[in-house]
Amino acid sequence: MFPDVENGARRDASDHHSEDTDAVPTETTTLLNSDTSSETLSHAPSSKRRDSGADSGDPKHSVGTPRAVAIILSLWTLIFLQASNMSGVTIVQGAIAEDLESYEDAMWFTTSYLIATSALSPLSGRLATIFSPRTLVLPIGLFFAAGGLVTSLARSFAVFILGRVLTGVGAAAVMTLSVVLVLELVSKKRRGIFVGLLNCGFTIGLATGAVVYGALLPAIGWRPIFGVQSPVALVASLGLYFSVPRTLSPKQPKNDDGSFQSSLKEKLARIDYLGASIMVLTIVLFLYGLSGDVRWTPIILSVFSLFVFILIEVFVAADPIIPLSILSSRGILFSCIAQLIFMASRWTLLYYTPIFVLAVRNYAPAIAGSILIPTNLGFGVGGLIVGWLHVRRNGDFWLPSIIGLGLSGVTLYALSLVGTTTAPAWSFVLVVFLSGLATGGSLNYTLAHLLHLTSPTEHFISTSLLNTFRGFGGSFGTAIGGGIFYRLLRSGLINEFLQLDGDRLTEDRRQLITRLIGSPALVYNGGLEDAERQIAVECYAAASRGTWQAAAALTIAAVALQAATGWASPQVQVHPEDGETETRRAFLEREDIGER
Repeated sequence: MFPDVENGARRDASDHHSEDTDAVPTETTTLLNSDTSSETLSHAPSSKRRDSGADSGDPKHSVGTPRAVAIILSLWTLIFLQASNMSGVTIVQGAIAEDLESYEDAMWFTTSYLIATSALSPLSGRLATIFSPRTLVLPIGLFFAAGGLVTSLARSFAVFILGRVLTGVGAAAVMTLSVVLVLELVSKKRRGIFVGLLNCGFTIGLATGAVVYGALLPAIGWRPIFGVQSPVALVASLGLYFSVPRTLSPKQPKNDDGSFQSSLKEKLARIDYLGASIMVLTIVLFLYGLSGDVRWTPIILSVFSLFVFILIEVFVAADPIIPLSILSSRGILFSCIAQLIFMASRWTLLYYTPIFVLAVRNYAPAIAGSILIPTNLGFGVGGLIVGWLHVRRNGDFWLPSIIGLGLSGVTLYALSLVGTTTAPAWSFVLVVFLSGLATGGSLNYTLAHLLHLTSPTEHFISTSLLNTFRGFGGSFGTAIGGGIFYRLLRSGLINEFLQLDGDRLTEDRRQLITRLIGSPALVYNGGLEDAERQIAVECYAAASRGTWQAAAALTIAAVALQAATGWASPQVQVHPEDGETETRRAFLEREDIGER
């Protein structure tokens, strides 16, 4: 996949082939190493262990150039589909709402997708420790394809939401799979830059997704936009399936007779189905309760189900979905919550800047979507610069993480200052670019810091949890941010139209307010009178500014939580007389990403 991956593995192989072939990571090395290879390492001389690929930073697997190109293209296609389904719908939601007669429920077009993605992301991280990446790829493609097909054929709001949920199920494992492949196929010195490339691919999907949706809408309508995703997802998943090495699979536990649990039946038996069901239920209830108007009943039920989930993981599950070491880790907990708050703030920019320029600046849908290009360009550049210049070592990134989150908050407040009807367009573009730059760098730093705070055997689950909470940020940003935005917009429209009409609103005026809230494109294309249009423009601008100011305030809490994660890596107690502990120590020497 990457030149240094293949070359590093071959150099290591040539140096040790005659003496210690089992200690060298090659294309036949398993994901977390087999017990056999670990035992070989534990009995090898310490000098040979110090010379192994762990200390040199070599990757665990190597692939040839054609296979690398196929992996990159297929993975980026899936990432693009995942990200474009977040941003693109904001541009076409007016047309969908009109076709399905669902103006009041337009926010669910995006929220349903994000809730499904967030709810299943931690489960996908656990499945990545049981099944090989190749096994996970095909369900991703199938769910994406089914979701796109159902969405494109929907004739009612309920069927459309079903399609969005199916698409979200497929998208849930994309980022987890991406991180797994980076950890397995990239050397330690290059991980930072390739994490930046992943973020760059994601942000390209966000930016160009809105542009593509906006450009295609008047040409072909909204249904083919979703329908074409089905064959694209299938082709990308098949390309990734045939490109990922067969030997890249997680370490399997042993049965009582000493044999490895390698059959599909044995792998399926390891899944904590009860815990997984309760966890998904908890997330769905919580996010549903926060979407739009706050619903306290599902929120209270989610707290109760969370308590049940913890009891199951601690006292019932033999192989918990989330290991107890992760549930009790302060660093993981605070990192995830900080990312949740931070990404919720970030999503107020991603979701409401296209709406702002569409309703306030009178941009065409395709041009309105292009406002995400500067911020996502900055996002990609920030992640790449940080990965290229700084995240090239093992260790903590505590202070850079805090600085990056703080700068992102500053740019959100600056966005509220330039989000007016009279501010120069270049100032708005500059601020959204700087916001993306700060965000891209900080996400790279916080991921590297999380890897430092956790042991190598916890990396897949901890990173999937981090991605889950980042996904929560999308749901929170559209749910909580949407609650703030639409409350400000509704109250502003009602107050202004009351002043225009007198003491009461006519039924026609009430319907106009409902339509304006559901479709920002109607501000300039809905046949409004000049006075009505002026009110709508000012109310959209005020609601946007208020939402971004609230988002800037939220980042203060994110900075405080990130600071509370600390900077100490987990310590491994080694007792040479203990054979199992010595094997564990040798394994950690090879796999560790954190500073020693």
